[in-house]
Amino acid sequence: MTHTLVPTLQATSLSAGNLDAYIRQINSVPVLSASEERELAIQLEKDNDLAAAQQLILSNLRFVVKIARGYMGYGLPLSDLIQEGNIGLMKAVKRFSASHEVRLISYAVHWIKSEIHEFVLRNWRIVKVATTKPQRKLFFKLRSSKKRLGWFNHKEVEEVAQTLGVKPETVLEMESRLSGNDITFDAPEKDDDEYSFTPAACLTDGRADPAQQLELNDSKSQELRLMSHSLKTLDERSQIIIRRRWLNDNKATLHELAAEFNVSAERIRQLEKNALNKMRVAIEA
Repeated sequence: MTHTLVPTLQATSLSAGNLDAYIRQINSVPVLSASEERELAIQLEKDNDLAAAQQLILSNLRFVVKIARGYMGYGLPLSDLIQEGNIGLMKAVKRFSASHEVRLISYAVHWIKSEIHEFVLRNWRIVKVATTKPQRKLFFKLRSSKKRLGWFNHKEVEEVAQTLGVKPETVLEMESRLSGNDITFDAPEKDDDEYSFTPAACLTDGRADPAQQLELNDSKSQELRLMSHSLKTLDERSQIIIRRRWLNDNKATLHELAAEFNVSAERIRQLEKNALNKMRVAIEA
């Protein structure tokens, strides 16, 4: 159903350039009453009425924006967060039934947040801080808690560990990852503090060792060759997407590429995912 619905939502297309216009447009869509929502849900469930599904989605897009705003602290574009949340809303509508006896948005919150969570975890840092399911729960649990707490005390660590079914050591490890601050590698050009710390001050100068320099150059050359080879295994469109999304200095958003290729942002996301998987296979071969 998702792929069928995407073209019908082009009137409310989302991109970095018209985010304000998009929000104004979806806010102009009336919110459905409980009885109207139930009637549409019955039409969708019994007759597979895509017009009913579209109306359910459009009337709840404003709530996706509200949820997505709660994830702006990760440094990711709000437009991308909203798009991922919209995908979650569409999945929820597909599974929604009038027999649930709850409002659609209450049912859909899980799906909306799930899609946004996956997007944040894929894009928040180059080095992933959460890979297992318990770590993912911890990631968002601790991030939200940091808005009101400093370091957890022993009791709070035990409570979080018991709630999520993990060891206290796992909670402490994740808290340490999230509490780490990025620092400059080299000392500032104008730094009068002779005791200021930078990582560079603790390292030897490898440039004086020809063997290390040769090994470094060879490693970089090998990585570039593998990257170039894996990129060539892709079709032209996928190559453009990967270059624009990952390799260019000015990285394009899903919605900018969607507009260029005249497809949905979800389709660009699928192409990007498939291309990265194909590149990974080529590199590991």
